[in-house]
Amino acid sequence: MRIVGIIPSRLASTRLPNKPLLDIAGHPMIWHVWNRAKQSALLSRVCVSTPDAEIAAVIEEAGGSVIITRADHPTGSDRLAETVHLLGLDDQDIVVNIQGDEPLIETEALDAVVRPLLEDPLLMMSSACCVCPNESLNNTAAVKVVLDRSSNALYFSRSLIPYTRNENIVQPKLHIGLYAYKASFLRIFTVLPPSPLEQTEGLEQLRALEYGYKIRMVELQHPSVGVDTQEDLERVRAILLA
Repeated sequence: MRIVGIIPSRLASTRLPNKPLLDIAGHPMIWHVWNRAKQSALLSRVCVSTPDAEIAAVIEEAGGSVIITRADHPTGSDRLAETVHLLGLDDQDIVVNIQGDEPLIETEALDAVVRPLLEDPLLMMSSACCVCPNESLNNTAAVKVVLDRSSNALYFSRSLIPYTRNENIVQPKLHIGLYAYKASFLRIFTVLPPSPLEQTEGLEQLRALEYGYKIRMVELQHPSVGVDTQEDLERVRAILLA
């Protein structure tokens, strides 16, 4: 079994143009993500999946692996599925989807999200969450998740879930966009038609739940730090230069 980290990345960002190439402490953002991911104890290979020659050049110059994909993929999962095909991965190989805009990604988080798939051979998909910070409770860009007693996701929503009617028994959890999959599941998932809940909430992971697949959630200590805005970028720069 191979465990492969794939970092989908492209230049077509609307809020922060050329985001993967923006400088952080002397290196492009995508370099930081790749450099941290390759230090994982469990990943046997890390590659960047991109349609853009500029991103490919950064990683290849650093000695990393790049897979050139089509430019017309509607989602990161579709780009991931093409990459799995181009890599020739076997059905039982594990793929970790690493966000290309998280230059502070922790290797412990990558390893944590892989372990459920190693422990349960029937499991197809895993992801991560943490206790939802107060400032994210009513932020519709911050996705919340509720779990069952076996730490499987019951539902994801942009709304605050669960709703507290009587007592604050269950702490809301924030979904962290880090995923691990069996390669066989990615091949299935990307040919399934988008589901009604997925289209309603605008959350791709709901497709897996609606078609009956389990998503095992791993609870991390704190949220990830992604870069979506200029303010996020300055915050990450300050952290890495501290």
